[in-house]
Amino acid sequence: MRTDPAMVAAAVVEMARDGRFAEIEERFAPPLRAVVSAQTLQAEWERQTSGIGGISAIGTPAGEPVRAGLVRVSVPVTGEGGGLTVVMSVDETGLLQGLRLAPALAPQWTPPPYARRERFGEHEVTVGSGALAVPGTMSLPRGDGPWPGVVLLSGGGPFDRDGTAGPNKPLKDLAWGLAGRGVAVLRFDKVTYAHSEVSAEPGFTMSDEYVPHAVAAVRLLQRHPAVDAARVYVAGHSMGGKVAPRVAAAEPSVAGLVILAGDTQPMHQAAVRVARHLASLDPGAQAAVETITRQAALVDSPALSSDTPAAELPFGYSGAYWLDLRGYHPVATAAALDRPMLILQGGRDYQVTVADDLAGWQAGLAHRPDVTIRVHDADDHLFFPGSGPSTPADYASPQHVDPAVVADIADWLAVRQGA
Repeated sequence: MRTDPAMVAAAVVEMARDGRFAEIEERFAPPLRAVVSAQTLQAEWERQTSGIGGISAIGTPAGEPVRAGLVRVSVPVTGEGGGLTVVMSVDETGLLQGLRLAPALAPQWTPPPYARRERFGEHEVTVGSGALAVPGTMSLPRGDGPWPGVVLLSGGGPFDRDGTAGPNKPLKDLAWGLAGRGVAVLRFDKVTYAHSEVSAEPGFTMSDEYVPHAVAAVRLLQRHPAVDAARVYVAGHSMGGKVAPRVAAAEPSVAGLVILAGDTQPMHQAAVRVARHLASLDPGAQAAVETITRQAALVDSPALSSDTPAAELPFGYSGAYWLDLRGYHPVATAAALDRPMLILQGGRDYQVTVADDLAGWQAGLAHRPDVTIRVHDADDHLFFPGSGPSTPADYASPQHVDPAVVADIADWLAVRQGA
């Protein structure tokens, strides 16, 4: 039975106004639960609305189709001292595939200062084939080449090709920064973004989420006449970094890996650690700690099976997804590869940390002369430079990937190609 997306969106905003955030979370599709909880939504709602005073009016929802079965709905909210817009992606069953709060005059992404736009062009591509093909963008340096190539992989959750987070597009920052320095870059919408229904399939795993399209992207980039097929690398951020060794194991032609904030701590254990960190900043989030701790214990349990209800597991991921994660060891997989790697980490990152995650790469790979590991002390999880403790609210401000990170990658690739 189809549901009116506008009515769903209006109801969600009314729930937020009334403080019924747990009811909103019940409407989240599983991929959205991977990045947002009732507690974090409440904290962001309170942060945004504190600047506009009491809610005086909820405007008429405006919808626009994103693709078949998915509508993006914007609901204006007016307060005594300003306004904001609640933007939701609502599927045909009435579940929320995406949700964000934006100021009434939301800042737009602007190119980073280091982007040399005159040095490269871009064109649209299709990655993969058949019903699950996804759209992407190839950024190609001007000139004859042949250029080294990089396939970008975003983090966990239904991200678009730019890794959009509020007004920020960190993967687009990377693509434009590298393309201006003589690197062909291919980025693409994740299958969970372009085809959200796949995440609800009982047997869907992290491997399904990344590997087929990553391999297809590598081969697509290799076929371009201006790209050196022997120098195509995979660069993954967060979960994309975690899965990058698996991609290279599946596709031997991958020339090497760039791992940006790739996690090595088991994800369910990291989720408990992050929840405790957020609760230390907001005591109201303590209930989330208890929930995620209970769910994480089930992931570790011998009782975990593909039939375990997703609602009882972290982020709403299926039993099959967690079984696959539980059996995957990124450091061991990377250690078995005979390919060079560049591993980058932000010192202010509270999601993937120096102590809990980078230590894993160091222990398993630091002895390798073809592995370079660098920490950017001022950077957070998205490699945005700053100072003081990093918080989720930081991502709501327009920022750009640290130019030193772009330089690290470009210089490392240049050394690899003998320049």
